[in-house]
Amino acid sequence: MSQKTTKGRITEAALQLFELHGYHAVTVDRIVQESGTSKGGFYHHFKTKDELLYTIHDSFITYVIDKAQEAYETKTTPTERLYATVKSFVMMFELYRSHVTVFYQEHLYLAPEYSKLMKQKRDKYKEMMFRIVQEGREAGEFRQEIPVPIMSMSIFGMINWTYKWYKADGEYSVSEIADIFADVILHSLLTQEALENKKYETFFIKKSGTFN
Repeated sequence: MSQKTTKGRITEAALQLFELHGYHAVTVDRIVQESGTSKGGFYHHFKTKDELLYTIHDSFITYVIDKAQEAYETKTTPTERLYATVKSFVMMFELYRSHVTVFYQEHLYLAPEYSKLMKQKRDKYKEMMFRIVQEGREAGEFRQEIPVPIMSMSIFGMINWTYKWYKADGEYSVSEIADIFADVILHSLLTQEALENKKYETFFIKKSGTFN
């Protein structure tokens, strides 16, 4: 921990404490003590404990938004964009599992001004997913009979729960789990013609059970 910045040490300590004890049970004094910093250092980086909680939440949602935007700008087809977006969404848990855990445990305690900002970001990510699915339908790559909102929210529901059971030392790596999610989602959504497109062969788990 000593090699981290003061802000990083404070955030890491807060993550561990919030996850174990809950937001309200943890004081600034406890965070400072656990991080080996000072109150002056804490208030230099965060105006309040509320701002610290918001920063924890903001870090992972900003990451997935940036990755989704990158996928949209660098990939050509809706299938390629959805594949890249799903993969990055799942890979996020390797970097931010504790952040996501704290978010779901403590997001109701966000101060109103931070809660509003967080909702705006989550709505932005939702709209990005809706756009990819809608464009996939328009391009004839995604099935017409599946409503855009239901498919999009199903993707969120499936992936969001990963924080509850993912373990870094589990049977499958986060990359393999991402491949599984992408395979399931694309098989559910793509038209038969798109499924048979040689361009997308690498998006699916091989029949031998090997991963990409």
